[in-house]
Amino acid sequence: MPIVFAPINTPLKVVRVTADDKTKKHLESLGISVNSVITVLSASGGSVVCKVMNGKLALDHNLSTKIFVA
Repeated sequence: MPIVFAPINTPLKVVRVTADDKTKKHLESLGISVNSVITVLSASGGSVVCKVMNGKLALDHNLSTKIFVA
């Protein structure tokens, strides 16, 4: 499921990122890659605030629909 539909405060595993190579590399540098663990802290209007490793990231609607978690 896309991260925008993920439950809040539940650790989830990233299973797929459907973005172009440049965006994938940028997300990997932020800690979002396949098999990484991510926790959604809040979601509103398609935007998502999530915890990755020890930091927090805000993802807009475009990115949050391209990151799939299980």
